[in-house]
Amino acid sequence: MYKITLLLYCIVLSASPLAAGNSYSGNEPAEALNDTIRLDEVIVTGTMPKVNLRNLPISISVISGNQIEERIQPNILPLLTEEVPGLFITQRGVMGYGVANGAAGGMSMRGIGGAPTTGVLVLIDGHPQYMGLMGHPLADSYQSMMTERVEVVRGPASVLYGSNAMGGVINIITKKQQRDGSHGMAQVMYGSYNTLNAEAYTGWKKERLHLVGNIGYSRSDGHRENMDFEQWNGYAKVGYDISRHWKSFADLNISNTESSNPGMVTAPMIDNDADITRGMTSLAVENEYANTSGAVKLFYNFGTHRINDGYAEGEQPRPFRFNSSDRMAGVSLYQSYSFFTGNKTTAGFDYQHFGGEAKNKFPDESDNVQLADTSLYNMAGYLNLQQTILNNKLTLNAGIRLDHHQINGSEWIPQLGASFTPSATTVLKAIVSKGFRNPTIREMYMFPPQNPDLKAERLMNYEVSLLQMLMDNRLSLGVNLFYIKGDNMIQQPQPNMGQWVNIGEVENKGFELSASYQAMPNLRFSANYSYLNMTYKILTAPEHKLYVSGSYTKGPWGISSGVQYIGNIYTSPSDTRQETFVLWNVRANYQLLDWLNLFIKGENLLDQKYEINVGYPMPGATLFGGVRVKI
Repeated sequence: MYKITLLLYCIVLSASPLAAGNSYSGNEPAEALNDTIRLDEVIVTGTMPKVNLRNLPISISVISGNQIEERIQPNILPLLTEEVPGLFITQRGVMGYGVANGAAGGMSMRGIGGAPTTGVLVLIDGHPQYMGLMGHPLADSYQSMMTERVEVVRGPASVLYGSNAMGGVINIITKKQQRDGSHGMAQVMYGSYNTLNAEAYTGWKKERLHLVGNIGYSRSDGHRENMDFEQWNGYAKVGYDISRHWKSFADLNISNTESSNPGMVTAPMIDNDADITRGMTSLAVENEYANTSGAVKLFYNFGTHRINDGYAEGEQPRPFRFNSSDRMAGVSLYQSYSFFTGNKTTAGFDYQHFGGEAKNKFPDESDNVQLADTSLYNMAGYLNLQQTILNNKLTLNAGIRLDHHQINGSEWIPQLGASFTPSATTVLKAIVSKGFRNPTIREMYMFPPQNPDLKAERLMNYEVSLLQMLMDNRLSLGVNLFYIKGDNMIQQPQPNMGQWVNIGEVENKGFELSASYQAMPNLRFSANYSYLNMTYKILTAPEHKLYVSGSYTKGPWGISSGVQYIGNIYTSPSDTRQETFVLWNVRANYQLLDWLNLFIKGENLLDQKYEINVGYPMPGATLFGGVRVKI
């Protein structure tokens, strides 16, 4: 009863006009603050060519640039946890997700994802971002200042993106300089636990040539001893418009992260440190005509990991260090063509080559233990058909993919859906889609309980949804009902015992609600809720997830607030207890000068005591402040 009362109290505070804020530039026109998603929103993730949201049968959430700026978060993932129903991302501290033992950053969509995450695919501008050996993304690599917007597919997207997209897709779309001239931005933030973040961004364009780049530095002592975090990151993109119909882009994204893991509070660790470097580079050529559009994209991901596994109190330090280097190179090409009125047919091809080397490195290198020196390839072809009929009211979608893995062979992935628009403000959708995931190199060949005979995981997703706009499109409402049934899931017969085997099952069902209301040009409210019923227990997948927020600006002032309720989440495979907690965050900013903005934010202001990763208590109330300069 106490937690319910507390939740209702915080929601009232967050939804009041005195508890809201938006973009920091208080002198921007009021209409720029409207983030209500329109039914004609142009989406690039759910289908390879650009398409209106109303014509997609899938469920998709769009996070705008205004929302990203408003949150004052160096990393994009905490914002996604709040704003996307059905998506949950684990945390362990005030800054930094970490790697290896004790790491957070596990992503699950409707309970599908895994730990580490191999069932939710992260993309940057459509390019896969998982590690060549381990097969999962690194949560510390995704920075807010480089991000223009984020599109999140809720549900399988394997027909377009193949393995790892069985739970959903997070596509981070980077910034582009749209107008001639230059502009820049810099931000410095400091707060609790000696936490510092400094970032700078610049963009430049002249006629056909455009450039963007940013650099950032973050550090924190952490809220526990031996929980230090430090990161440098940089991003650069150059684009050239070859002609009216052809564009080209090249980019480079690199980060170095050093972090420490203090271990569980009941079993502290000493010198459990990691030094991680991750990088991504890509080259893309795109074309767009009246009846056809497409692209050819080349990408290369790489990384090095140096990890000291540490030791417990009373033990001796380990005489070796874990070292690995991994890579993934790939090409993606697709072309869409409209053969007749209402038709859009897309054909595509993907190829990926991934792998790396891992070893336990001793001072005398002759004693090194080789853990892996492996690479594999995966290729696929797909066809997606979209046809609009009945005076553009009904859109039928059908897709098929043939995916071939070097070890596991071929897999067919079908998808069938429909989108019905009875009026300009109403959309009904239905979809049946298959998701799958190939086992990773780590699961097949590295570390007990490896098993080279593992097969692909598979699931089927059945979903219906409704999108409704009201009050001259100032109010948007959405509801989704879903049912997921899967087998062949990779797990051990008993926790931490035996080889990986394909014996797991998943049966999840539930619903998601979302709402956004632009009450006035400078006042906005939003909320989302997801309910997840799991036949089989899944860790770090909450049964209830609710987020309510409000934002308000007046003159130079802006204030925003949000309340998140997480109910009934399992944190340990050997414990049936479930965590429930309420988090209240508040942000405020003041436009002191045209080019200078001051801001402050508080997180977990109710000082809740809770854990997401078992044995890793989260920090209590924290406070941060800083400045943002626009050039």
